[in-house]
Amino acid sequence: MTTEIAPVADAVRRRVLEHTLRNNGGYLSQACSAADILATLYLRVMRLGPSTAPLIPRAFAGVPGRDNPHAFTGADYNGPRAPDLDRFIFSPVHYALVLYALLIELGRLGADALERFNTDGSTVELIGAEHSPGHEVTAGSLGQALSQAGGIALARRLRGESGRVWVFMSDGEFQEGQTWEAFAALAHHRIGNLGVYIDANAQQCDGPMTEVMTIEPLAERLRAFGAEVHEVDGHDGDALAAPALARWDAHPLAPLAVIARTDPCRGIELLRERAPKLHYLRFKTPAEQDAYEDLLEHWQDSAR
Repeated sequence: MTTEIAPVADAVRRRVLEHTLRNNGGYLSQACSAADILATLYLRVMRLGPSTAPLIPRAFAGVPGRDNPHAFTGADYNGPRAPDLDRFIFSPVHYALVLYALLIELGRLGADALERFNTDGSTVELIGAEHSPGHEVTAGSLGQALSQAGGIALARRLRGESGRVWVFMSDGEFQEGQTWEAFAALAHHRIGNLGVYIDANAQQCDGPMTEVMTIEPLAERLRAFGAEVHEVDGHDGDALAAPALARWDAHPLAPLAVIARTDPCRGIELLRERAPKLHYLRFKTPAEQDAYEDLLEHWQDSAR
């Protein structure tokens, strides 16, 4: 499998742009900011086995419960559960389209999987849930995923498993008290087999985070809560991977937090015309959609 991050990340952005054009809407800025982070996690950081899930996404089988033996999660797209393999917890579930696109690029999900996107009975949901491809838990903006990941990591340590737990988060989740409670608990219990990658694109649904509610200085605050913190260029695969790779053969006693500083318009400069509201793209005029169509056509020609 290739370990080159940039080509995969660019392919994810193209696929999300194509989907956004086809559906007159999509979380495009999240693909711009997060594609390199997610590609680095899958290609360089996480120790995952091959997908054990079908390329054609399964239909929704109902919520988990002892009376529903058919329920499942989307974690099997990340490979089998094994003591020496890692687990991945995807927190900002409105980024689901970006994750689906990456799974397709990596051959873990079928190329036509997005045809089932956000349709009745499909697990390829607009806002991912525990049954969606690549997802293991139901999460969201209140930061519950980090707490769930902490519990999983603690259980793995108690069982003597060598596999780590990795969490992908958005910086907007650090406006929530639940996130800080979770980090306090991780530090108290010395959960060193857990790492968090943060897409710090400085944007949220209501505009720039500095205007809505700042979370800075994020690195200093996380260190004060007991985390080992690294700030990196979120579009540099080597820089993204380095903090995690340094811990593979170590036995740390603190959670890892990698703050990936990213550009929400990376690779799609046309998006800057939408600033400062970048959270969700829906075309306002036919002329605007034509401009994005031209961009995609040019991008595809250059890729050939």
